[in-house]
Amino acid sequence: MKREIIMIRGSTSLVVKSLIAVMCFLALTGSVRPTDLEQTRMSGEIVMITRNSPTTYYEDRSGVTGYEYELASAFADYLGVDLKVEVADNLSDIFTKLDKGQAAFAAAGLTVTDERKRWAYFSEPYLKVSEQVIYRRGGMRPKQVIDLANGQLVVSSDSSHSQRLLNLQSDEVPELTWSESPDLEVSDLLQMVSSGNIDFTIVDSNEFDVLKAYFPNLAVAFDLSEQQNIAWAFELSRDSSLHDAANEFFKQSETRDKLAALSERFYGHLDQLNYVGAKRFLRQTEKKLDRYKGDFQKAADKHEFDWRLLAAMGYQESHWNPRAKSFTGVRGLMMLTRNTAKELGIKNRLDAKQSIAGGGLYLSKLRKRIGAEVHEPDRTWMALAAYNVGLGHLRDARKLTKEMGGNPNLWLDVKDTLPLLSQKRYYRHTAHGYARGHEPVTYVQNIRRYYDVLVWQDEQQPVFLEEEQQVMLSSSLMTVIPPLL
Repeated sequence: MKREIIMIRGSTSLVVKSLIAVMCFLALTGSVRPTDLEQTRMSGEIVMITRNSPTTYYEDRSGVTGYEYELASAFADYLGVDLKVEVADNLSDIFTKLDKGQAAFAAAGLTVTDERKRWAYFSEPYLKVSEQVIYRRGGMRPKQVIDLANGQLVVSSDSSHSQRLLNLQSDEVPELTWSESPDLEVSDLLQMVSSGNIDFTIVDSNEFDVLKAYFPNLAVAFDLSEQQNIAWAFELSRDSSLHDAANEFFKQSETRDKLAALSERFYGHLDQLNYVGAKRFLRQTEKKLDRYKGDFQKAADKHEFDWRLLAAMGYQESHWNPRAKSFTGVRGLMMLTRNTAKELGIKNRLDAKQSIAGGGLYLSKLRKRIGAEVHEPDRTWMALAAYNVGLGHLRDARKLTKEMGGNPNLWLDVKDTLPLLSQKRYYRHTAHGYARGHEPVTYVQNIRRYYDVLVWQDEQQPVFLEEEQQVMLSSSLMTVIPPLL
């Protein structure tokens, strides 16, 4: 027995020594080093580098948001980790931090270009944009690339637009000249064109779609490029595990649904405000809004709304006219029916204070009746639709949405179904019959766009004065790219 024990001990010792030898070998060959994906999961967080802009990442009174932020949050959830956000000073800083391993990936509205592929891996694309030349209405309008040499053109340094101009100058238009700075973001550049301090700039189409309502005197001169892919960037290294995980993430059906929802949320309502409408709205905010702002704030605080949403709603209803009247007999700033006003205890629909209080209360009641199964912001969008077309018709549309294979809890799907309530083959089977279903969709989308503008005015950094813009243009950080002639 003693001999057997000694043999077992000797055998065990041999096994342990063998395991140690194998582990040492693996350690020396680097094979046991965990992948970037494994390290990320072990650490419990993933670092995203981004930039502040209305299409990527920003903070409002509700917290942080943005298309890129929401999508990256979904990716972090997919990996089972927390998302940590780092904001870059400029585009060059993004790729520097990636190269140094200070961020796992960049989600910053980055266009995929051949030049950038030398510095980073790019994920599957999730958005397409074109580069657009922007000019001031009434100013010099370029019709082709060579016309850009006749005015002052400024772009962001290290941007895809800067590289595009370098390629055009080298291959087609040697007389092309422009200036660029790392300190100028898209909104800064548009503001400079709007004020007349520069003649042109170049931005991505999605960014101009978001910002054009704030600068109604700006327009697209022409597209400088065909549509290009927007994607996430990852460090260019042998370990592609995080990059591969991102590509798998984009293949998921849940991600496709998320992309559709984000597209509707951030871009689905942007075509509602044209040049004339935007100018009129901005003019009215200067003339009228301060008169009623306190009443909107009071009603919003009472019913847990953003006051700017109620203000946008009031503009859509009456252009902030307390004596407004429709052909159907609804009256006042928030256009309440006689029966609704009576139900809400509103005695004078033409009194702005009472009308705003009644509108806020009624919208709150509708939102509660829709139910908690509809999450925000969809719940508020549907409450607005019900304010316009009636809760019964909204319920009909939601039921029809479900029958047609859509999600009755998503405004994205319900807004496509509402217009069908004007077609007999659909409304004949509903509880409340015919409805002008296009109207509530337009109504909601208009309010969302007015709300965007009010948020922009209220929360963005103060605009640069013309003198400050001139200082920025003469800054040492501003680089002039001379022509090749």
